[in-house]
Amino acid sequence: MNRLFVAYKPTGISSNQLLGQLKRRYKVKKAGYSGTLDPFAKGVLIIAFGNHGRLFRFLNKTPKRYRATLWVGAYSPTLDIEKVEKISETKPVSEERIRDILHSLEGELTYLPPKYSAKRIEGRRAYEFAREGKEVDLREITSTIYDLTLIHYCHPFITFEATVSEGSYIRSLGEMIASHLGSDGALSALERLNEGQFIYENEIPLDIKTSLAIPKNRYNGILQTILLGQPLNRDDFDISEEGTYWIDNGDTISILEITPEGVRYILNKVEAC
Repeated sequence: MNRLFVAYKPTGISSNQLLGQLKRRYKVKKAGYSGTLDPFAKGVLIIAFGNHGRLFRFLNKTPKRYRATLWVGAYSPTLDIEKVEKISETKPVSEERIRDILHSLEGELTYLPPKYSAKRIEGRRAYEFAREGKEVDLREITSTIYDLTLIHYCHPFITFEATVSEGSYIRSLGEMIASHLGSDGALSALERLNEGQFIYENEIPLDIKTSLAIPKNRYNGILQTILLGQPLNRDDFDISEEGTYWIDNGDTISILEITPEGVRYILNKVEAC
């Protein structure tokens, strides 16, 4: 079964555990997901069955939007409520000050990802090393914070929404917000609302032709040439400039790259849904 859809991961299980549940429910053997959520987080997770996992890198899945609640005054090495070790009393602040702090963090940020995160290190998740008490070498990352919006403030809890680039860590963002308030902070809730255009809609199959982030091109030669994977001439396309494009074959699509050397197949005859 080839299928692409959005699932909703509950808190308390890993993305791999959810994938296992889906494989059993749909009785499929080959499946994958894009954009790992660690166990604490919940929300949308793009799932592919069969060969559709090959499409992940071409999907329109950025920016991402999250809703999080920050517990100001709570210290946790995981930056969430999984391992709260200390709670300090803090004074309420104005919503205007919180909004100013959120606005100051918009743009490009460089920071260390959390030790307890889904970031891969030597083939394993960082949180796996952290739970074993092992030190890991985390390198600084740079991500873009497009928008930070205050949703609700009931001291000591700040609920905010963040629209961010791929590879952003909302726990670290919460830690920075708390630091600007002169305090520790840990997330008490984290939900991914969307990945680019993708939201949770009861696991309905996605229309691949409206899900791609690459431009559409048109082949003006004989369609059978593409369906048979035969050599192609760049002059036979509406757009002949270098780049990666998708071609509508009717029931299937092809993804091609036009290079100075010619036209190269990346994926061919992929089912459109």
